[in-house]
Amino acid sequence: MPQSLSRILLHCVFGTKGRVPWIREEFRYQLHAYLGGIIRNQDCWPIEIGGAEDHVHVLLGLARTISVAEIVSALKANSSKWMKSQHQDLRDFQWQAGYAVFSVDPVEFNTLCQYIRNQKEHHWAKSFQDEYRQFLHQCGITFQEKYGWD
Repeated sequence: MPQSLSRILLHCVFGTKGRVPWIREEFRYQLHAYLGGIIRNQDCWPIEIGGAEDHVHVLLGLARTISVAEIVSALKANSSKWMKSQHQDLRDFQWQAGYAVFSVDPVEFNTLCQYIRNQKEHHWAKSFQDEYRQFLHQCGITFQEKYGWD
């Protein structure tokens, strides 16, 4: 087969440094759109982007020519610069140092899209920290609390 083909779907989750609620409602949609543009600029494709005031969920299709670390680095670095440019009181904005990335089961694709769309409602009942712990536990990822909330 002379072609190199792939379909890799990733669910990326990362929060603000110290869980500071920087991502206010008035520009959350623009941040999500900006993240989508970063993804497209990396030759990947955005599928669903959502979140709350202290974190984002990004469902994307990963191009075969870029690593997970490269796309997450591009997302965090470029969107951090954008956030700082939006308002003077955001000049100290930072994302947390780490992130989590999960492969997406095609059977769960539609459920995950709906989940990301409904982040605001979801977080009335469950904190980001509890949600994050649950994702990690379900995926069998060992997690050290002291490093998780920088």
